[in-house]
Amino acid sequence: MSAKKDGLVNIGGFLCTNDDAPADVLKELLILTEGYPTYGGLAGGELDAIAVGLNEALEEDYLSHRIRSTAYLGEGIAAGGVPIVQPPGGPAIYIDVRAFLPHIPPVQFPGSALAAELYLEAGIRSFEMGTLIFGKRSEDGMEHAGPMDLLRLAIPRRVYTQSHFDYVIEAVHAMWRRREHIRGLELIYLSPRLRHFQRFSNSGR
Repeated sequence: MSAKKDGLVNIGGFLCTNDDAPADVLKELLILTEGYPTYGGLAGGELDAIAVGLNEALEEDYLSHRIRSTAYLGEGIAAGGVPIVQPPGGPAIYIDVRAFLPHIPPVQFPGSALAAELYLEAGIRSFEMGTLIFGKRSEDGMEHAGPMDLLRLAIPRRVYTQSHFDYVIEAVHAMWRRREHIRGLELIYLSPRLRHFQRFSNSGR
């Protein structure tokens, strides 16, 4: 679990398992890469913050505000005709990119193209959950689409006001109005392990 959203902290997270075999392997890897299992590369203050944040995140008043804030963002985006996954959940809004950009085939990474456009439009960071992360490249170099193409708008912990959400809504609506001008992307480098941390260029198509 990344604790940076519903753990209400600036940094950190944890991995849980009830299986001793992978736990032993992961402990060894942790020591080699982050630190001893009792702190995992985090300072004591950060560990305390996670403990407090997880308790606060279970408070009914907080959860009601969290869920309603996300719903406000989703309802505002959808009101402009933008296709989103319904109903809005607690931690994020997901835009249906294949419906948003039907002129861009999945193998031209429409989710990443929309993420880039949103950053250029308004400086808003988002995350592609589509062909880049879930797709595959065959041995002959052909790209194969993932099962979906979504753009995740994750909501950080206790950061945004209603005016921030309104700004995001306006930015997404602006892209929706000029969606036919958004172009696909081309993968120019492929890591053997981390497909979704890559470089792109405009495909011009």
